[in-house]
Amino acid sequence: MNIYKVLNNQVFNYEIFSLVPIRFEDRFEIMKWRNEQLYHLRQNELLTKEAQDNYFGNVLAKTFQQDQPNQILFSFLEGNKCIGYGGLVHINWVDKNAEISFIMRTELEKDSFEFNWKKYLTLLEMVAFKDLKFHKIFTYAFDLRPHLYPVLEAMGFHEEARLKEHCYFDGSYLDVVINSKINEYA
Repeated sequence: MNIYKVLNNQVFNYEIFSLVPIRFEDRFEIMKWRNEQLYHLRQNELLTKEAQDNYFGNVLAKTFQQDQPNQILFSFLEGNKCIGYGGLVHINWVDKNAEISFIMRTELEKDSFEFNWKKYLTLLEMVAFKDLKFHKIFTYAFDLRPHLYPVLEAMGFHEEARLKEHCYFDGSYLDVVINSKINEYA
């Protein structure tokens, strides 16, 4: 198992779900999900196996030993099965905040979107607020998944900003919505 030097704990558990440092063995499933869900990601082209191997071997591998990595990524497990991945990205160590990243197995989006997002956020708050003692975490989302906002609201996130017509997608400009949550444990 990979180990993040910056974390006190490596495994975070909640019910039958857990976050573990991103597993190399999950890389091609993650690639598949990212390619299937391009519509809501800041990714311009389909990933290839070669590109994914390069990213895991040359970019992610370095983050495990860094005192202040720019991202901390996890495999999101139900039991031992990877059903998603994500973590804290664009980390600002001075201001102690980070953007939330998360993608779940594509086929779970239809019937289990809210359920899995809530489990994932519960675990990620353990990482960000309890382990790392961050002040704030936030989402940066293209405004094309309206079912995301009720989940965030139910988990204590609030819309902090709306960047009008901020991204170009499928022939039109869309808003970007930023939802945030402050560490209530601090």
